[in-house]
Formats: sequence, C-alpha cells, structure tokens
Amino acid sequence: MFAFRRTPIVLTFVSALLGSVTLFGGKFLPNPLRTPDSTGVLSTYSTNGGIDINNAFFQNLGSNGRTCNTCHISTSAWSITPADVGSKFKATQGMDPIFRTNDGSNCPSADVSTADARKHAYSQLLSKALIRVSLQVPANAEFQIIEIKDPYHCPETTAMNPALYRRPLPATNLKFLSAIMWDGRETVFGAIPGKSIDLRQSLTNQARDATTGHAQGAPPPQEKLSQIVAFETGLFSAQAFDQHAGNLSLEGAYGGAENLSKQNTFTGINDSLGGDPTGAAFNPNAFTLYGAWSKTGSANRQSVARGEDLFNNHPIAITEVPGLNDALNEQVIMGTCTTCHDTPNAGNHSFSVPLAIGTTAYPAISSLDVDGLPVYTIRCMATGKVMRVTDPGRAMISGKCQDIGKLKGPVLRGLAARAPYFHNGAAATLDDVVNFYDQRFNLNLSERQKADLVAFLQAL
Repeated sequence: MFAFRRTPIVLTFVSALLGSVTLFGGKFLPNPLRTPDSTGVLSTYSTNGGIDINNAFFQNLGSNGRTCNTCHISTSAWSITPADVGSKFKATQGMDPIFRTNDGSNCPSADVSTADARKHAYSQLLSKALIRVSLQVPANAEFQIIEIKDPYHCPETTAMNPALYRRPLPATNLKFLSAIMWDGRETVFGAIPGKSIDLRQSLTNQARDATTGHAQGAPPPQEKLSQIVAFETGLFSAQAFDQHAGNLSLEGAYGGAENLSKQNTFTGINDSLGGDPTGAAFNPNAFTLYGAWSKTGSANRQSVARGEDLFNNHPIAITEVPGLNDALNEQVIMGTCTTCHDTPNAGNHSFSVPLAIGTTAYPAISSLDVDGLPVYTIRCMATGKVMRVTDPGRAMISGKCQDIGKLKGPVLRGLAARAPYFHNGAAATLDDVVNFYDQRFNLNLSERQKADLVAFLQAL
C-alpha cells in the first residue's frame, strides 16, 4: 500500500471505504466514488447526481442470480478482473453467480460438481476474467471454419458455433463509444447512415441481450432497461490519484472523472480517417490532460507528460492492419497512437472502425499470452485464403472474410483498475501492452520511453 500525502484525497478515499461497509444500507454511494487500484485511486463520477444502488443495474432480473453488477464492478472501472473473480471463488468455493456454466465455464458441459472441478472448469474466468461467448456462423458467411484445436475438447464448440473468450467491457464512459460490444453487434446507427451511433438504443439492446443471455432471464420491461441505460450513461471513470505523480488534477492537469464528464464528444470528432462531420482536420494531439506538467512539477509528473506527448506524436509506420491499410489502400500509413485512438481525452476511435491489429492472430506476437484459447483455422471460400485465429471477431457478425480478426478498441480511461488488457486478456500489464505495440510496429522504444508511456496510461 502506498502513502497518501494530500488530506482531501485521504478524506474522500476513507469516506468511500466507510461507505462500502454499509454499501447497500442507503440509496447512493459517494459521488465521486474513489477506490484504490494497482497504481493509485480510481474515481467514478455520476452526472445523475449520485451512484444509485437501487437502480435496475444492481437488481437480479434473470434466473441465475446475476445482475449487471456481477461483471461490472465499480472498483474495477466497471469491468471485472481476475482478482475480483478469485475473491468470489475463495469466498464461495465457486458458487457465486458469476460462476455459471452458460458462459462462465470453459465449456457449458464442464464438470462443476466439486470445488476442484469448478476451479478447472472456470480457469479462463479465474485467470483472465474471460467470459465464453458462443455465436453462430452467419448463414451468408464467406468463410468456413475447417479445423478447431480446442484445449477443452468441448462438444458445444463446433465449426458452426465457435467459442469466443472475451473480457467484459467497462459499463462507464459510454458517451464516448462508437460501437457496442467488441464486435459491434449491438450497435444501432442513427443520423449519419453507417456511422453515427444511436447510443441509447444500442445500450438498450445490450442490456436486454445481457439479461436473456448472461443472466438467463426473460426480456426485462422497458422501464428497467431505461433505468439501466440512464445509470450507465451517467457514469464516468478515470484515475484521480497516482502513487508516483500524486493528484492528477493539480498544477494545470485535467485528470479524474469529473473533468472527463465535461469532455465534449460526438460521433466522428477528430476522426483520423477524415470523417469529422464538422469538417475539422484531424489533430494528433488527442490527449491534452498533462501538457502543463512537461516543464514543471516532479520528475514523475514530467514522465506522465512525456508519455502523453509520445502517445500523441511518436511516429508509427502502420502496416498490415486490416480495416486501415486496406481501407485506405496504403501499404504504410505514417501515424501515431492517436491515429486509432483519436477521440479527444478518451482514446476511443470516434467512428465504428473494427481493426485487426494482431491480438486475434495465431501464433500471436510472442509478448501476448493466448494459452488456453481455442485456435480456429478459417478458409475464405472465394479466394482459398487460410487464416488461424483465436477469435474470428467482426466476421461472426458480418459474415465477411475481410472482417476476420477485427475488433474495436476500448475507451482508454481507468486502465489501471481493469487489467488484463485486450479483448482476451492476453496482456497482463500495461508494460505488456506497450511491449506488444513496440514489437508489432517496430517502434524501437527506449526503456525510458516505455516507462513514460506506461506512466501516462496509468494516469488515465
């Protein structure tokens, strides 16, 4: 545990801890709610006037004991981590509602008759907080799954219904989204055909499907769905305090959830592909939180500022990224991290642009851990092209060969509270994330540059 040096942070943090003792004794949690994470303190702020724990988000609307809060926990930036899952297993010997075979186990027919059997059956959930998603190959698919190497030999994992293991996405910072779910399957497009997202309808669909699928219940009434959507869209989470840099809102910095809640955004804002509906040119300086620290403050604060500058401006020769290089018909695109993470001070892609950066490919780049995931050999019927992936990605929705392995990138706030990273938890730490990109795009980053990037990402 680290030492706190500023009294306001101490008092707010302590009040959050005291509030958690009687967590469901009242109606609202502290606003902002501040809780410890691996590198400091996470803050969640609600624009609804408070975090209402009587909301339908916290209610059992299904048949298996789960609520939205089962997999979307405030202390983990409204996602869930292996530490959370491990604590639940230890406390209940694997009987907590998160441990259900419909999607929590590696295989729906796995033996869960004993605690030891459950530990084996839920190994991916325990080690990487992965949920098993089974989708049917679309009837119009341009591809076939011709081989499966499944470490679990699961009879329910077939060429027509492959098993996909994915991290629950955060139920916070949702106003910055341009696609709902890793493969965008819940995304409803609105005013700009094929582009602008109808956020409330998309989230309503997601809440309904999560209740009927993950919670194994009947579709909730519209009143309950509206409650959940209103609750989620009012949440903003970001790092508020860093164990090295201190308070992330001092000396001209703009960290923390309350600042994030005021950030302007809209579909296509600062789009790196030239789709900003206002006609504004792309600005690679998408993050402007810590520039004031570049020449003032402690060495640790300067490290965060250098990391932000690297994220905005360090040149990257982007190659072999389906969804980007092929879409622009450019073999090499000179960009930066913000080419794909262009939404100002949020880091999402401002349009729905699923990409295949290599996290689904097999064998993956050596720095990624894909142990325990099934490997699918897929053949495109028109061309005969063969690919091996651990997740077909967007192709399971569109049926298109060009979408194999493509997934969206998540909003980059509250990262320190929700390891591991990528859709399959293949990067255990932010150091692993930076090393992945360093290898993937031959960045040749120095050790100081890597440390600065990690310091910046931890401060988000």
